[in-house]
Amino acid sequence: MPKVGMVSLGCPKNLVDSEVMLGILERQGYELTPRAEDAEVIIVNTCSFIEPAKRESIDTILEMAELKKSGSARRLVVAGCLVERYRKEILKDIPEVDYVIGTNEIERVLDACAFENAGRQSAAPVEPYLYHEFTPRVLSTPAYSAYIKIAEGCDHPCSFCVIPQMRGKFRSRRFESVVREAESLAQQGAGEITLIGQDTTSYGEDLGLRDGLAALLRELGKIPELVWVRFLYCYPNRLTEALIAAVAETPKLAKYFDIPLQHASGNVLRLMRRGSSGAQFIKMLEKIRRAIPGVALRTSFIVGFPGETEDDFKALLDFAAAAEFDHLGVFLYSNEESSGSYALPNYVPARTASRRQRQLLALQKKISQRKLREKIGQRFPVLVEGRSEETDLLFTGRLESQAPEIDGRVLINEFAGAEPEAGEFRWATMVEASDYDLVARLEAETFAKRASKPRPPSPRIVQIQPAAPVGV
Repeated sequence: MPKVGMVSLGCPKNLVDSEVMLGILERQGYELTPRAEDAEVIIVNTCSFIEPAKRESIDTILEMAELKKSGSARRLVVAGCLVERYRKEILKDIPEVDYVIGTNEIERVLDACAFENAGRQSAAPVEPYLYHEFTPRVLSTPAYSAYIKIAEGCDHPCSFCVIPQMRGKFRSRRFESVVREAESLAQQGAGEITLIGQDTTSYGEDLGLRDGLAALLRELGKIPELVWVRFLYCYPNRLTEALIAAVAETPKLAKYFDIPLQHASGNVLRLMRRGSSGAQFIKMLEKIRRAIPGVALRTSFIVGFPGETEDDFKALLDFAAAAEFDHLGVFLYSNEESSGSYALPNYVPARTASRRQRQLLALQKKISQRKLREKIGQRFPVLVEGRSEETDLLFTGRLESQAPEIDGRVLINEFAGAEPEAGEFRWATMVEASDYDLVARLEAETFAKRASKPRPPSPRIVQIQPAAPVGV
């Protein structure tokens, strides 16, 4: 069978789609390679959430198209969100693309990769797609950590967002399906599970479940092999008392909330079709902190939204100063032509938006520095992730307060006992702090003993980091 290489762009939700496509191909006998130049079939799973992501996707497609001239590639498949928005344009303007599959056509990847298939897309109608516990996946994350997509699509009307157009209406996986997949991953060696979806806090509503996410998290907290369970992302008006209580009362749930608030000015939030205000957000954050001492809070904001005045931005700065998030990312507004905000007046110049981004990040940098310095001398569990890519003299790891890929890290420059192995959970004492990272001395004492052996390493996806918000 031909060798297949996958380039996965964008968020963890897209990464799971890539893993599913590779699982389907592997089950059929295709050989997988992490080297695009060795692949006979190349799949680019695209992102098109914002303008930088679209450019990155197009540039990657064109780069992979060159391998049809200079490498082993004989077939180029484009999948994902870019196809949902620009299918006709891709087929017309990039003749090197042999086949396109949208976000609901993942199971057609076999047709897409077949050399004998002369067509460039399927004409058959599609149904909303969501994988389940029996769907094959080739996990590309480290053996000790994995993502589980618990829902797909979104029903929220945010004016800046085009995700509902690409992913469809919100739909949840069955409760039992998620639990079984988590149990399977834990038995394969995953000590950390991260639940993902466009809006995990709406999980189960379409299935008639009340407080579905809270109930799911409590159930996953019973799996013996798991050490940390976290979820991304919280829609603020769906963050319930039951969810807070579940995190507070379940030891294995990471004391961590990622709540993309997008802004704090009531005027801008109204234009965004999100509602609420900075004052209401502060009350929500205070409620979480009272219930869960030491909880880590992350958010993301958009600056430069049409109609955002200097007073609106000052309100955002004041809010960020008062809220004191542990981690904060900042998007520059991207004016997507099919979004509800596209035709809004009072467009903010790019230079002004960039200046506001720098100001907000400078404020957050000071907050992060102070919060991390306060951890010096304290003892925390650390998930060891292996030797540093920068130097063999350091190991890296993460605290419970640091989610994979998006937050800071712990640099381990000294350890007691045996040399640490990736996937170990050990106690560590923080000895230094930088702007966003910590330096620690790893102790010999284990935080959590792992009964299961890690699964063997899988072929790695050629993954390119997403066009993400700036910040940590």
